[in-house]
Amino acid sequence: MKINEVEQQVGITKKNIRFYEQQGLLNPKRNMENGYRDYMQEDITELKKIKLLRKLSLPIEEIRKIQHGNLLLEDALQRQLIVLEREKINLQETSRLCHSLMEDRCKYPSLTPDEYLERMVEMEKEGTKFTNVGQNDIIRRKRGSIIAAIVFIMFMVFLLCTLIWGYLTDPIPLWMLGVFVLVPIVMIMAVIVSLTQRIKEIEGGEEDVARKY
Repeated sequence: MKINEVEQQVGITKKNIRFYEQQGLLNPKRNMENGYRDYMQEDITELKKIKLLRKLSLPIEEIRKIQHGNLLLEDALQRQLIVLEREKINLQETSRLCHSLMEDRCKYPSLTPDEYLERMVEMEKEGTKFTNVGQNDIIRRKRGSIIAAIVFIMFMVFLLCTLIWGYLTDPIPLWMLGVFVLVPIVMIMAVIVSLTQRIKEIEGGEEDVARKY
């Protein structure tokens, strides 16, 4: 079965299907004749299970553990119930604060945020969370990608400096130096392009699209 058929049967995008494959949640066989993925009925069933659990907001890592038998579905659902109850309380408290703002008939030009920010601090001390956890996760992943790119670029710059120093010490044909210098420069540019694409993916790419399921 081709991915277009899978997309129609399961009701999720090809991008999400690819994402789940990358995460190791789905491993379709390859057609020996053309090398394309050949989805079977068990793959359809597995995708539907993944879709169900993602709609219940179970993390990818927990679904992976369930698949591998390292976590019981019942335990995962019990844990998720606790998380959802906390989120419910957070929403109730946030709703209460919104109602309070409305009852105070606050207008934006005359809004004094300090009072409400102090109340939010007190509410956070009591367990209410206003922080966007998903945004923190995005920042963490962006930081990791940027650090890795910087380390690689620094290594390439060091290599460039070494090549130039070597040329000044023991000259080689200029065209040869140009070839040697061009390789690190091309690699640096490739890393920058890849980093840009990775940041775009983290901020709104297939990983975030897959979070909807």
